[in-house]
Amino acid sequence: MSETEKDLDVAIGHYAELLASNLHAQRAAHFPPDAKKTMRHLSSGEAAELLGVDHTYLRKLHRDGKIPDVELTAGSHRRYSLEDIWEVRKSLDAGARKPGTYLPGRRDGDELQVISVVNFKGGSGKTTTSAHLAQRLALKGYRVLAIDLDPQASFSALHGIQPEIDLIDGGTLYDAVRYDDPVPITDVIRKTYIKGLDLIPGNLELMEFEHETPAAIQRGGARAFFARVRDALDAVEADYDVVVIDCPPQLGFLTMSALSASSGVLVTVHPQMLDLMSMSQFLRMTADLLGVIRDAGANLRFDWLRFLPTRYKVGDAPQTEVIAFIRGLFGRSVLTNHMVESTAISDAGLTKQTLYEADRKEFTRQTFDRAIESMNAVNDEIAVIVQETWGRHVKKA
Repeated sequence: MSETEKDLDVAIGHYAELLASNLHAQRAAHFPPDAKKTMRHLSSGEAAELLGVDHTYLRKLHRDGKIPDVELTAGSHRRYSLEDIWEVRKSLDAGARKPGTYLPGRRDGDELQVISVVNFKGGSGKTTTSAHLAQRLALKGYRVLAIDLDPQASFSALHGIQPEIDLIDGGTLYDAVRYDDPVPITDVIRKTYIKGLDLIPGNLELMEFEHETPAAIQRGGARAFFARVRDALDAVEADYDVVVIDCPPQLGFLTMSALSASSGVLVTVHPQMLDLMSMSQFLRMTADLLGVIRDAGANLRFDWLRFLPTRYKVGDAPQTEVIAFIRGLFGRSVLTNHMVESTAISDAGLTKQTLYEADRKEFTRQTFDRAIESMNAVNDEIAVIVQETWGRHVKKA
């Protein structure tokens, strides 16, 4: 294209097509059209960590025939698929003194937990946080539904879905919340390659909800939009323990509807002063808008709201000072743990993987271990909050 091109729409359209075609070529090279993402097998140590037992005890259980056996490598090491871990989990729970010891999900009377992950400013690690949280909860035995509500659809891409190719005929939450002829939410839920994790992907089609809502409000009032996500989720409420929603990085109708459906809110915070200033405006605007829809009849009862410092550079004095600053202001509303910035996370993302999918052998051991320990600490702290919301006392690690 000539550098003297004057038509902005033509220029942008050209670059969009150029990028889309090359992304398609890259995907075809790494993932053939008939290929599906799969989850690698896990070592006995990884399996034991997910199950919450010592790996020597896990070996003894296998030896004694108390749990199903699994595949052995040429070196006689056990390899666990996620299906294997689920079967072992059920066997352990059946023999436990206290039912639910190894199955941490909902019991009679427990409400569905809907967690919206939000931030007004891009680059805060929102999608990285959402993806790792949803996967970790599923790996730990929860039934999880993840919803990509961000039109940029990075969450979907991480899970092997290329929106401009795989969602040509729809298939996002928009189909279930649209104002004219919505489909059942079950029509847009997809199984993933991680057992226990289902997904509703996203794409640019979600922006239609933003465009159509003002007219819907004129016709039927504010309730026309704020209850739509909650109403859609009601149809599958019994099928899941936790819903994780990756919200758009702006305060629009999609975000407002997601927050109106939420029992928990996780605000990602990049610990830099400019980001704090942006978050200040985000919180103020959110409070004002939520007040408006509360007056219109919305039920905005949250069980919890937490702030998560993300992309923290270990040893960075200014970032440490910012975290101390927000902890002094918000107290226990700031998570004890924070997500570190790590090349392991970004390198895994290059191949559309999370840390849980990536093979430790592909990274510098110390770098990977530090990143995964940080990620687990954050996600397990959130899991404890979920358990406490259900009225269960959980011993902190």
